[in-house]
Amino acid sequence: MDATREIYWNVGHGVVVVMYLLTIAAVTGAAFGFKERLEIWRQGKPLDRFDRRGDRTRRMLATVFGQTRVFRVKDGGLFHSLFFWGFLTLLAGTMLIMVQADFLSPLFNVNLLQGNFYRYFSLVLDLAGLVAIVMLGGLFVRRFFIKPKGLETVTDDYRIHALLFTILITGFLIEGSRMAVTELKQNPDLALWSPVGYVLAQAFSSLGDAALLGLHKGLWWFHLLLGLGFIAVIPRTKLRHILTTSGNSFLAPFEPKGTIGTINLEDESIEQFGASKITDLTWKDLFDSDACTSCKRCQDRCPAYSTDKPLSPMKVIKAIGSVAETSPEKGLVEAVTADALWSCTTCGACQDICPANIEHVNKILELRRNLTLMEGEFPGDEVRTATNNIEVNGNPFGMAYASRGDWAKGLPVSIMQEQSDVDILYFAGCYASFDSRNREVAANFLRICAAAGVKVGILGKEEKCCGEPVRKLGNEYLYQTVAAENIETIKGYKVKRIVTTCPHCFNTLSRDYRDLKFDVPVEHYSTFINRLIVKKRLKLKPEAFEYTYHDSCYLGRYKDIFEEPRAVLKSAGGKLTEMSRSGYDSFCCGAGGGRIFAEEKLGSRINVKRVAMASETDMPILASNCPFCLTMFEDGIKTGGFEGKLKVRDLAEIVAERIEK
Repeated sequence: MDATREIYWNVGHGVVVVMYLLTIAAVTGAAFGFKERLEIWRQGKPLDRFDRRGDRTRRMLATVFGQTRVFRVKDGGLFHSLFFWGFLTLLAGTMLIMVQADFLSPLFNVNLLQGNFYRYFSLVLDLAGLVAIVMLGGLFVRRFFIKPKGLETVTDDYRIHALLFTILITGFLIEGSRMAVTELKQNPDLALWSPVGYVLAQAFSSLGDAALLGLHKGLWWFHLLLGLGFIAVIPRTKLRHILTTSGNSFLAPFEPKGTIGTINLEDESIEQFGASKITDLTWKDLFDSDACTSCKRCQDRCPAYSTDKPLSPMKVIKAIGSVAETSPEKGLVEAVTADALWSCTTCGACQDICPANIEHVNKILELRRNLTLMEGEFPGDEVRTATNNIEVNGNPFGMAYASRGDWAKGLPVSIMQEQSDVDILYFAGCYASFDSRNREVAANFLRICAAAGVKVGILGKEEKCCGEPVRKLGNEYLYQTVAAENIETIKGYKVKRIVTTCPHCFNTLSRDYRDLKFDVPVEHYSTFINRLIVKKRLKLKPEAFEYTYHDSCYLGRYKDIFEEPRAVLKSAGGKLTEMSRSGYDSFCCGAGGGRIFAEEKLGSRINVKRVAMASETDMPILASNCPFCLTMFEDGIKTGGFEGKLKVRDLAEIVAERIEK
């Protein structure tokens, strides 16, 4: 017998008109639902996220159909991806059946669903449906029985799972009842190409044909109404993320990671700095709240949340969405709370793992800008003092600006005012200039450069704080003030390249200063030293040592620099044992977001938790590449009781000890 089947078997072609009318009604209902959501999004300020449409479309297709961001999530990511692919395959198969029955057959007398194509078509759809049910079951068990900490379950979740299970199961029941009448005895070889349907057909075989015909017709209509109901409720339930999360793959920024909108401080028409109300955010910020699936991956990764602070990136997004939907006049800080906002280290872990491409950090920074610039608030008096010191003396310590270059006396380096013919300008930063522990790092970096024949210059007293910490605290005015002074000074010397040992300075000079018309190439010392080694300009005498390595947030997640520092330490003789959280999953030291200035008064200490992770490796050395991290780890070792068990060392110190004499 032919390998094919009658598509509208038992229900008749007369259902087509009714079916399409119901489909139009369901799609119309969904359209009106999304129109309501659109009105909510429109409360936000304009933002152009429709440039480079070709690139955006390609990225969206790769992200959505490849499930690239979902699949990398360890907890439930595999289940979700396989369920998506299974459900998508079933949807594609259903659409092909509609095209075949309602267009190809009546209009062109063409039948694709026959022969071997139909056999494999039946097999693929059966397996896809089975995978979808099994994966949905896994997600069901995870949410309702395992109940991971922090995963919020609402009534919507029960309804959605029930709806999806019923759609999938009724689809198989329809197939089984049809096959029991049309294939089980008449064409058993074909029935085997639908293995799940075959099993159900065997179960139904004891029923008479009349009962099977009635069962099939009832299930067919029930399944159709469920499917159309699914379409209609998408915009009114969490299912809206099917479109909004996919849309966010299109709308995600192309700017370098960590890019912050630069305020035009000369625009006298601006009356509000930062975000106080919903209308101060962009429409994309509000769209993000609809794209959020409440999967809590951002929350799980957040160093503030994991140390019992009142910050959950997920809840920040949900709070913004709730205000936009129910009380647009409500203050955002009131909804989110100031303690939650000040707890953020801007480490970027939330955005990196988010399968929905939600931009958490910039929303927090916009609310901080309102607190700082409009309300004059700080997370503590110690932060106010550090900020005032930067404004007066160009550094957070309150040290005289004239002493900024004192650390370099007697070292192989030029002061740019005296000798500007150098290969690189070393932007030392505040900690390398004034903190005794980090001065050692700076001195060792200069020794490395000298050994490689690199002429180095520093600005000395002309250098000021890069402005990164105060910008992350919301003080855009002070940031732009010190940035403008640094830019003017550096441009005056016609510098060829800048190297810095601080990832925060590195990010700020290489990315943020670009908005202020600064174009000098900037490099982090880890990649600079690695290149010197690769080109054999720097010769090392390796000495074996064991260590674990910390990926600083602003070098790793923000700049995708992971391998070069490890390569440098390997060249120095190091044997690495990774921590439980490394690479993109690295855990913050607690200093980012201006928190380096602030006392940690809420919850437990982030730096102690990170040092504990390092201690678990049983390695004697914790290698660092950031002055903030070095400072935090030194403190964490003391306050956490790890003295004598672990020692933190900077990459430059380790390399300098192994320079071939």
